[in-house]
Amino acid sequence: MSRAGEFLSTRLRRFGKTLKLLAQNKVGFFGLIVILVLVILSFVGPFFIPPQTVSNVSAINKPPSVEHPLGTDFMGRENWVMFIHGGREVITVAFLAGLFTTVIAVIVGAVSAFIGGKVDSTLMTITDIWLTLPRFLLLVVIATIIALDSSWTLALFLAVIGWPGLARQIRSQFLSLKQREYIEAAQLLDLGRPHIIFREMLPNMMSFIIIAMIQSMAAAIYSQTGLVFLGVVPFGNNWGVMFSLAYAKNAIYNPNAAASLLVPMGGIILLQLGLVLFSRSLEEIFNPRLRSGL
Repeated sequence: MSRAGEFLSTRLRRFGKTLKLLAQNKVGFFGLIVILVLVILSFVGPFFIPPQTVSNVSAINKPPSVEHPLGTDFMGRENWVMFIHGGREVITVAFLAGLFTTVIAVIVGAVSAFIGGKVDSTLMTITDIWLTLPRFLLLVVIATIIALDSSWTLALFLAVIGWPGLARQIRSQFLSLKQREYIEAAQLLDLGRPHIIFREMLPNMMSFIIIAMIQSMAAAIYSQTGLVFLGVVPFGNNWGVMFSLAYAKNAIYNPNAAASLLVPMGGIILLQLGLVLFSRSLEEIFNPRLRSGL
């Protein structure tokens, strides 16, 4: 067998074992399925289902029925079509915000714990001050001053607001690892700080970092939805916009229009629920003590 074949065979075995570990926790595996379904609907669905840009006066605020499976909105558009076209921005911002938040927190926490001294004291003082600020209100003020008109910009600002709590947790993990014998041996061998941090310490923290990233994604979903609901983020079409427009059109007082509120709300809840449940399966992968029968 060629080297390429051996490499591919090894990867397939590892992938199969990973799937088996994921499936071991039924609740966590269900969360993964929910995430995959929402991602496919949001990123693949729009290529097959065109958006509805024209109002239908004869079908305004229709309740769910055979003809309208998830009801219609205040313009007579199908809620299920709006749902499919409204998930991409929410998922993209959540992923980017979780990634940026984790990167910032890892850098601050690792540098603070590994260098120590005045650097540690200064960084943790800044972190503590940042933690005392009303972060969502600060984000609202920033959004009124700076145009957060793209997913990347909004995700970056969500990360800048949300990193302090995770940075403290990362610092604690690094301080714990710093006392391990293999880290002390690496320091005695003078392998250098970059090698010790990126080759010795970070690989042993990947489980914690990945799960923390998923939790940051879940927090970012509510933050971006809140900003969209307040009207300070000029996004054209996502679940937050759907909910905001339905609320502005008094759907909360019209039983026939309740689906216009419940459909986007259901998408947001399902995405967060999927992320939280999926993190439970990740514990099965990263913690051998939780595995059984493998």
